Amino acid sequence: MARPDASVSLSALARLGFVDLSAASAALTELSELTGLDRAELVEGLTAADPDAAVTGMVRIARRDRARVAEVLRVPAVRACGWRLLGVSGGLAAFFERHPEQLDADALTRTELPGEHELYERMLAAVNAEDGFGDIGDDARVALRVAYRRCLAEITAADLAAGTPADAVAAVSASLADAAGAALEGALAIARSEVAASTATRTEVAATRLAIIGMGKAGARELNYVSDVDVIFVAGTADEDAVTEARAVDIATRLARETMRALSGIEAEPALWEVDAALRPEGKQGALVRSLSSHVAYYDRWAKSWEFQALLKAREIAGDRALGAEYIDAVQPKVWSSAAREDFVGSVQRMRERVTEHIPAEQLAYQLKLGPGGLRDIEFTVQLLQLVHGLTDSSLRTRGTLESLDALAEGGYIGRLEAATFADQYRVLRLLEHRLQLRDLHRTHLLPRDDEGLRIIARATGLADSAAGLRAVWDGVRRDVRDLHTRLFYRPLLEAVASLPADERELAGGLSAQQASDRLAAIGFRDAAGALRHIAALTSGLSRKATIQRHLMPVMLRWFAEGTDPDYGLIAFRRISERLGDTHWFLRMLRDSSGAAERLTRVLSSSRYVGELMEWIPESVAWLDSPDALRPRGGAALDEEARAIQTRHTTIKDALRAVRALRRRELLRTAMGAVLDHIGVDEMARALTEITEAAIQAALRAVRREVVPPEDDALDFSIIAMGRFGGAELGFGSDADVLYVYDPNGVDPQRAQQHAAKIVAGLREHLTDHRVPLELDADLRPEGRNGAIVRTIDAYTQYYRRWSLSWEAQALLRARGIAGSAKLIATFTELADSIRYPERISPQDVREIKRIKARVEGERLPQGADPRRHVKLGPGTLSDVEWMVQVLQLQHAHRVPDLRTTSTLQALDAAVLADLIPGPAAERLREAWILASRLRSAMTLLTGQTKDVLPTDVRDLDGVGRLLGYPDRAATALDEEYLRVTRRARRVFEKQFYG
Repeated sequence: MARPDASVSLSALARLGFVDLSAASAALTELSELTGLDRAELVEGLTAADPDAAVTGMVRIARRDRARVAEVLRVPAVRACGWRLLGVSGGLAAFFERHPEQLDADALTRTELPGEHELYERMLAAVNAEDGFGDIGDDARVALRVAYRRCLAEITAADLAAGTPADAVAAVSASLADAAGAALEGALAIARSEVAASTATRTEVAATRLAIIGMGKAGARELNYVSDVDVIFVAGTADEDAVTEARAVDIATRLARETMRALSGIEAEPALWEVDAALRPEGKQGALVRSLSSHVAYYDRWAKSWEFQALLKAREIAGDRALGAEYIDAVQPKVWSSAAREDFVGSVQRMRERVTEHIPAEQLAYQLKLGPGGLRDIEFTVQLLQLVHGLTDSSLRTRGTLESLDALAEGGYIGRLEAATFADQYRVLRLLEHRLQLRDLHRTHLLPRDDEGLRIIARATGLADSAAGLRAVWDGVRRDVRDLHTRLFYRPLLEAVASLPADERELAGGLSAQQASDRLAAIGFRDAAGALRHIAALTSGLSRKATIQRHLMPVMLRWFAEGTDPDYGLIAFRRISERLGDTHWFLRMLRDSSGAAERLTRVLSSSRYVGELMEWIPESVAWLDSPDALRPRGGAALDEEARAIQTRHTTIKDALRAVRALRRRELLRTAMGAVLDHIGVDEMARALTEITEAAIQAALRAVRREVVPPEDDALDFSIIAMGRFGGAELGFGSDADVLYVYDPNGVDPQRAQQHAAKIVAGLREHLTDHRVPLELDADLRPEGRNGAIVRTIDAYTQYYRRWSLSWEAQALLRARGIAGSAKLIATFTELADSIRYPERISPQDVREIKRIKARVEGERLPQGADPRRHVKLGPGTLSDVEWMVQVLQLQHAHRVPDLRTTSTLQALDAAVLADLIPGPAAERLREAWILASRLRSAMTLLTGQTKDVLPTDVRDLDGVGRLLGYPDRAATALDEEYLRVTRRARRVFEKQFYG
């Protein structure tokens, strides 16, 4: 005769997922004996997340009622559902153990979720409610709790029967919320009878109106299996003759307490969950129940921002539905205007951060709800987006997280991909939360730390097959959620939208044309009618592009208005938008990026130079999403790209067209970085110099290859940078001063001269750029404009040693080879050093330099220009500082090697160290030179044209000041600062230069 357990081996149990095989075998044997069913039959079709717990739970129920368990297990389909349910929820197994009569096929095999009407009917029937009054006493409370848990078992069965559990999360959560509302309704029926039997008459109780408002997940129909149910109680009277409002509030308070006791008090059947009224006005310190008018008065006068966020999901769920609806109607306008409160966005962001900070460190990696990448990240993000944009868009005034994500995506406030990702991850997190809480019917949001616990949750959710698999899913979800939360929750756009005045929020379509025009004029647009036309062109239509533009426009208009020229900024933005067309990343970046939209409005309204270039290079908008993309790329990277360009193009025309495009692109990058204060004046000058050098070097390589035949390849040709170019001190709008030099190096002199002339002509032709001019200015060559444009190294040597004037030696102080033959550059540099660093300079030559300086001040200033406002030639400006330094170099560089530099400021520092000029005097010169350099570039950036005269127009001067970091409307301050600095520098110059 076989042993009783021989029909199912231990290895078979292991294959079914049992862990404690001996205990499982013994439990199956006992269950077989209790039910009369064969062990093999019992495990047939057994599939459970935790088969050990399923069998143990079934045995405990069978000990209470073996016949009922046998009836359930005898039918294969019912048996399979029973194993599945008990394998997920030991808490429900304990419920069936306490009440085995509730275990039947209907409870285990339900596949459709119970609806709201059914749930309310069943709860009220459990307490024999009639006209709102139910049974009283312990039995009534136990009956209500049993009825609720029976419904909970049916909801669980339907949940587990879903093909894709994550997709069922929303419907399951709604059903759980309806069950909670129904339980509150049943508890209120008990409470009415309890109060009528003790402290009030039945007539008074019947005339007392009490609405129970569901908050949080209960209000949004997103409830968990085990969760506090957040509520607010609102009271009133249905008949003043029967009960006054004050008396009604008192009775309603007793009703509320009895309702809470019926669900949460100690009874034979455990409490369902805590009824939490802490979200009421004044929290736990405030009255439990208030009248509607008292609620409204509180929200009007004292409520904090978080309280309006809490009301976002408010919904009447039990009691007097009409009074509940009145409450919702009264508070909703306050909810949807709360984002306009001062610092609303910041307060919500700080509240989320405080929640995270209070999580014990050892729980962070396991916290599904509150931790980084958890449910709260999604919920806070969605709610903040709703509240801010719901100021003007009623389609966002929804309660549920998933429906709100749909609305936000449909309205273009977030991308469809982001919404879909958030929704998917939200469902996964809620599914994990549901299965965690079902295990013991305990309120928890912490994932198990042990592999066995994780394995059970993995199987219960169907998200993975193992503990390691579930960890990978959880880590991926957390990472994706946190990344999206950080990008969306901390958008500068949110704070900006929330802080807009009401009339500006409507600028994209909510105001009449006249109202909009008046408002645009009020915030700083000069051509309000023109601005309206541009706004209409950007926002008209039903396309997603137009929808997103409508959301962006009010905030961007405010940011444009904060700039120097909002009208131009808006026009440029329209042109760029049209150039980019339906490019998917453009508007999405402006909407979602951390500051790209604001940076775009700033550069466009501050700089025509940037705006005009950006129209031709619209893809440059993408750089605004990354500060690193706005930093200069460096000379080596530019040279490498230029060389690559030349290898890709077969003709000189195509190659140098691409090189000119490279130059324009990098000038734009540098300009954007300068306007946005990402780079200082030194880095800007270096970047502009390197960009110019890369373009010239590439052009020289291409032109030489085109002009010089192979048999004359020995010809050496070089380009020498002069002036600010030689000093690596270029600003926006600076010319590129150069000298051209060649050495026949064995090539027939006449042919060499012809080749050199053709190279110069080719350089000028192919570097000509009408959009961003690059003028190669050779006026500093020997004999100036009257001299040959290009000379041999021998001709330069002969000229400089025999006929050069003092100003030409002075000009050579900034000579620096930048392109062509390295050998020839070295030879020229040696020549230049012998001229610019003389052993001794005669007093006559010094007097000549001073005479020329005085003549320059008188003759080269534009007619009618105020000398004091000329930043290049005016007193105390660039010219004064550079001539001062250059005289010191001519006099002392031969014996002070540190003075042998083409940089003005480096030479000035060297002069201080050599005691050639006092430190305080040099500091005043340095301050003036830097300010004048910054002003010169700022004027070019502002207007898109090279300017040397400080504007007198207050608006233009204010624009220049903003580019230099001055506050708004600081034109007078800038003017006074400039005149003070240059006046002090001029005094130093006159004392040191003229003696």
